[in-house]
Amino acid sequence: METFAVLMEKLNNFVWGPPMMILLLGVGLFLTVGLRFISLTKIGYGFNQLFKKRDDNAGQGEVSPFAALMTALSSTVGTGNIAGVAAAIAIGGPGAVFWMWVTAILGTATKFGEGVLAVRFREVDSNGNRVGGPMYYIKNGLGPKWLWLAGAFAFFGIIGSLSTGNAVQANSIADALKSAYNFDPRIVAIVLSLLVATVIIGGIKRIGAVASKLVPFMAIIYLVAALVVIAANIGEVPAAFSLIFKGAFGMQGAGTGITIGLMMLAMQKGVARGLFSNEAGQGSAPIAHAAAQNDNPVNQGIIAMLGTIIDTLIICTITALVILTSGVMSNDCLANPAILELLESGTTPQGCEIGVPLTAAAFDTILVGFGEHIVTFCLCIFAFTTIIGWSYYGERCTAFIFKEKSIPIFRVFWVLAVFLSSYALSFETGEDNLVVATFWLIADSLTGLMAAPNLIAIILLSPVIFKLAKEYFQNDRLSVSSHKNKSNK
Repeated sequence: METFAVLMEKLNNFVWGPPMMILLLGVGLFLTVGLRFISLTKIGYGFNQLFKKRDDNAGQGEVSPFAALMTALSSTVGTGNIAGVAAAIAIGGPGAVFWMWVTAILGTATKFGEGVLAVRFREVDSNGNRVGGPMYYIKNGLGPKWLWLAGAFAFFGIIGSLSTGNAVQANSIADALKSAYNFDPRIVAIVLSLLVATVIIGGIKRIGAVASKLVPFMAIIYLVAALVVIAANIGEVPAAFSLIFKGAFGMQGAGTGITIGLMMLAMQKGVARGLFSNEAGQGSAPIAHAAAQNDNPVNQGIIAMLGTIIDTLIICTITALVILTSGVMSNDCLANPAILELLESGTTPQGCEIGVPLTAAAFDTILVGFGEHIVTFCLCIFAFTTIIGWSYYGERCTAFIFKEKSIPIFRVFWVLAVFLSSYALSFETGEDNLVVATFWLIADSLTGLMAAPNLIAIILLSPVIFKLAKEYFQNDRLSVSSHKNKSNK
């Protein structure tokens, strides 16, 4: 296991090296400036459009714009917000949180562009459903000579969905229930597989319906509990922000100077966790937004970018503050980038736990006797919604390569993967923390491989995004002006 963990760490360092970070942040910055910062100035407008009452004939699609966003959020609000943030802080230090913020701020423009392209270049499949995503806007927007890039995204999407959206989530559910309640992973595997099968057999409409109910409900419960913990430790909030900003630039302690290695580690883990959490630039969310009952690409793009705000800037930040203000991580661990080496040695120093146990311990410092249960419950529901949301992404990537007839076969493999990933916890390895760390390294690596083809396509199609956005907001201003003139008369 140790050898495999080392190999995964090397792959992760290669995938998330400077080229990927420059590409990810560069595309976000390029779009932010090219869109004249509307991805930041139109956030309020976006929420207004999200809850706006729409005509039943407002657009062709399978789910409402709200359900499309909830489906996208169902696959982003998950273990990345609870276990992923804790892993980023443990491995990359508190500074990783800062780079998560940067990724999210720039990611709003990227998510906007993905939403625009998803609706603009979607098509109708053999069953009469609206389908889209990076593979479709590459094929229909860039032309036949770029079909290899569309195929590359779909291939990485299949593999990434089975790991990031399936194995990591199912394993996290089994691990959380085993740690908190000593549930038998074999029983968890059976029950979880049946629940997932019940939902995904109904396709995007059933997934959207379930996500629209579960995601808002669980997000509210989690945020209320987290805010109670932060309020109880309000005096530690300034110190937490100090740790975040110092760590972001390689300053782990006062007077220690800047350490480039620590800065790069914080950046790498923060950008990777930020992308894993909100998926801006990864190309998964536009697959859901392409199914929205909305014929206006820009309008859906505005709604799509809200996912990054909700997921990373709100939920992930709240999780980070709970951990950093609770005092559950020792100063030695906060200043130590070699957490993986400590885990490989077979020992986990006190205060150096990662993933769910770290977040649960932070909640339990204030909500004694309840914190662990709240975290476990929320994580299981979040991870479940992630599994069902990602199943749609995986089946669309599969259908792109192997046609619609492959979807039933993919669903069988999907449920089997859920079963095996959760069942795996029944085998005692004595290296549970190392297994968790390795799972996150694999997920990070596959996330990066998915993002590359999508980001290249967004750059090449950026003129389309800029043109449609300009026309939309010009028409919107003209409409508002005309309405005011009529009112004055």
